[in-house]
Amino acid sequence: MFTRRTFLRSSAATGLTLAASGLAAPAIAQGAKIKLGYVSPQSGPLAGFAESDAYNIQSFLASEAGKNFEVIVKDSQSNPNRAAEVAKELIVSDEIDLMLVASTPENTNPVATTCEAEGVPVISTVAPWQPWFIGQQGNPGDPPSWKPFDFAFHYFWGLEDVIGVFLNMWNQVPTNKMVGGLFPNDGDGNAWGDPNVGVGPGFAAAGYQLTDPGRYQNLTDDFSAQINAFKAAQADIITGVVIPPDFTTFRNQAIQQGLSPKVITVAKAILFPQSVEALGEAGHNLSSEVWWTPSHPFKSSLTGASAADLAADFTEQTQRPWTQPIGFVHSLFEVATNVMGRVSDVTDAEAVAAAIAATSMETMVGRVAWDGTGVPPFAAANVCKTPLVGGQWRRAADGSFSLVVVDNQSAPAIPTGGKMELLA
Repeated sequence: MFTRRTFLRSSAATGLTLAASGLAAPAIAQGAKIKLGYVSPQSGPLAGFAESDAYNIQSFLASEAGKNFEVIVKDSQSNPNRAAEVAKELIVSDEIDLMLVASTPENTNPVATTCEAEGVPVISTVAPWQPWFIGQQGNPGDPPSWKPFDFAFHYFWGLEDVIGVFLNMWNQVPTNKMVGGLFPNDGDGNAWGDPNVGVGPGFAAAGYQLTDPGRYQNLTDDFSAQINAFKAAQADIITGVVIPPDFTTFRNQAIQQGLSPKVITVAKAILFPQSVEALGEAGHNLSSEVWWTPSHPFKSSLTGASAADLAADFTEQTQRPWTQPIGFVHSLFEVATNVMGRVSDVTDAEAVAAAIAATSMETMVGRVAWDGTGVPPFAAANVCKTPLVGGQWRRAADGSFSLVVVDNQSAPAIPTGGKMELLA
């Protein structure tokens, strides 16, 4: 197959010299800038994940290292097919040197798959590693057939981490250990709800019983079947991986239909303040995984800013509360800068991929190194894990919400701010 990679390999390599900056910034030949492609859900139901994109990209381009780069942004519209289309545009029409992508498997996977096929290096984040790695395999149900990628690299946490964090939170409060699961028919839902490699076996090993009423379509308007199943199972706990608008629908219908669990711990849906604010009192003490906060003890390799500094600056510049993706989107540009500063020819895809694989650095979200630490051998070449803790949203008297870290057993360096509490 004739790809952009084979075309570039046949072209004469351009001599580059490293920039004099103390940062790991790439040097540029003849004033050319390194082209970064960035695909994110600027619109659609996943748009909350992209809220900090404009801020982060503008801040990066204004930095000393960012002056060497051009960032070309494409909106996936929260649609996997669209994500693949715009990834191909960035590769073929814009001739990018490196692809960056974040924000759930629906966005990361089609972009990474396209880059792998075209021989273009890609770095992705903000999607659990199992739906990212396994979801891109030719036969996800046949582990012996799984193969590593040559150009696709990913960093985030995995299902084993979220299982541990959820259990740590639940074990702090009294429940009957009956759990109802909300798993949509998408990359995340199918991975989380898989009876063999999903969250169910991990919960069962700790004495929790999962009721899974089956997959539903995203943007559904009726959760009666799931609510009835959870009521029949007398589920004290509701969990799942739900897009924000669907969780709002579920939560409101559950209240109307008399489902009153003691704990609701869901991924994805309540990552963002606006999603919780929309629920009013029903948002108090909802819990979720927490992957980045202003209290995380990390700083930027580009600017030296702490997590608290970054969050405060975002709020000052945008008049919006901080959100978890801020740190991870910032880190994408940290890693890209570091990688491209270690290659002599930024158009050499194999060299860039080798530089990604050799990365070992401290970032705004912690250490990023594709050295296999904590990752099964089959994914060790392509996956790097980042720390995860658990938190609850607490509603103040004025109606505002704050996210309080209530479990840090798997990442003690990240401070807690309280204990787990029941919904009522």
